[in-house]
Amino acid sequence: MVSLPVVGVLAVQGDFREHLAVLEGQGLHTRAVRRPAELEGLSGLVLPGGESTTIDKLTRIFGLREPLLQLLGSGVPVYGSCAGMIMLADRVVDTAPGQQTLGGLDVTVRRNAFGRQVDSFEVDLDFTGIEGGPVHAVFIRAPWVEKVGAGVEVLARTPEGHAVAVRQGNLLATSFHPEITGDHRVHSLFAAMVRTHVHSSGVSGPV
Repeated sequence: MVSLPVVGVLAVQGDFREHLAVLEGQGLHTRAVRRPAELEGLSGLVLPGGESTTIDKLTRIFGLREPLLQLLGSGVPVYGSCAGMIMLADRVVDTAPGQQTLGGLDVTVRRNAFGRQVDSFEVDLDFTGIEGGPVHAVFIRAPWVEKVGAGVEVLARTPEGHAVAVRQGNLLATSFHPEITGDHRVHSLFAAMVRTHVHSSGVSGPV
C-alpha cells in the first residue's frame, strides 16, 4: 500500500477541528497536535485561526515552542490562517505585551488590522496559483501583511490593496479562514506543497 503524508494541526486553541476535517477530505492523514511528541514524523503542519496571544502562551506552557521552531527549521510545509499567519510572521505590529511569534515568514503583519469581531466581512479574491475563479474569503478579526521581504510572494490582495495571502518557500499564510467557507482550494494548494515535499525528501507517512 502507498503511505500517505501525515499533516498535523496545532490544537491548543482556535478552529483546529475545521482544518482537520478539510485536510482529511484532501486525502491526507491528520493529527491534532497538543504535545511535543505529536509533532514527530509530520510531513506538514497547520497553525489555525484563533487568538494569537492565547496560542502563543499555550504553546509555551505545553512545551511546544522549541519543537515547533525545530519543525519550521526543518523545511516541512507549514500553513497559517489568521492567527496562524501572525504566529509565522517575523515581525508583528500592535502585539500584546510579551507576545512572541514562531517566525519564518519575512513579513510584517498588523494584528487585528481589519477591526474587531463586529467588523468581520467576506469578499472574493483573485488568488495566484489557484485555478477556478476567485476564492471566497471570510475575515474575522484578521491581520494583514504590511511589508514583505524579497523572498515572499503575495498571492492575494483585498480590493483595497492589502496583502492577505503570502508564500515563502514551504510557508503559506492567509489572513482569512478558508476552512469555514466550503471552498477548499487553499487547502488543496497546501496539500500539493506537502506531497511535493514528501516526494522530494523521500519521507513517508503511516499506511
